[in-house]
Amino acid sequence: MQTLDSPAVGLIDSPEASLAELPDFTSESYKDAYSRINAIVIEGEQEAHDNYIAIGTLIPDRAEELKKLAQMEMKHMRGFTACGKNLGVQADMDFAKNFFSKLHGNFQSALSEGKITTCFLIQAILIEAFAISAYHVYIRVADPFARKITEGVVKDEYLHLNYGQEWLKANLSECKEELIQANKTNLPIIRSMLDQVAEDAQVLYMDKEELMEEFMIAYQDSLTEIGLDNRDIARMALAAVI
Repeated sequence: MQTLDSPAVGLIDSPEASLAELPDFTSESYKDAYSRINAIVIEGEQEAHDNYIAIGTLIPDRAEELKKLAQMEMKHMRGFTACGKNLGVQADMDFAKNFFSKLHGNFQSALSEGKITTCFLIQAILIEAFAISAYHVYIRVADPFARKITEGVVKDEYLHLNYGQEWLKANLSECKEELIQANKTNLPIIRSMLDQVAEDAQVLYMDKEELMEEFMIAYQDSLTEIGLDNRDIARMALAAVI
């Protein structure tokens, strides 16, 4: 299995970022939308921290590695909290907790049933692919302070995605059926989450269709790395649109 010392996938270069049209970071409409977007990433990092610690209780021999992943997520949370403060924005944490509530509930149910595969799919694949794709889109239109923070976070998130991929790959023969079922239950939630945040994302100059496209590319690439064939991946991807 891949260790925490394994190199992460490199950050995609985006020279067009410096040329992109940027929003007015000081406008009230931007700050209002940012209060929810910023809360989502803060809460997402907190959820990730808690989830990796929880997965460690199911596979004690990996608990220390998972604890290190969790510690990275807390560092990310502090960075994104600073991004909000830099713009004078108070994160709407009540909104963010509700935003993650379905995935949170499904993760907790899987945890209580000892379903390691489902836990890894939700946190290390779905949420990490969601975060990576959103961060890549956001970096191009972020304020300078947030862009620097987000670029550093993305590099870590690839490591987390890779960790989940490697565990699922190593156990695919035993976990494939559960993986497919967990995907059917949880992938549609990601689509609904994107729909829920689309208007606020647009205010930040982040296009909903681009976000979904980036997510599906990252997600399907991850399924390929796990070892699923093209037919399985196509069937699983349909869960996002049915």
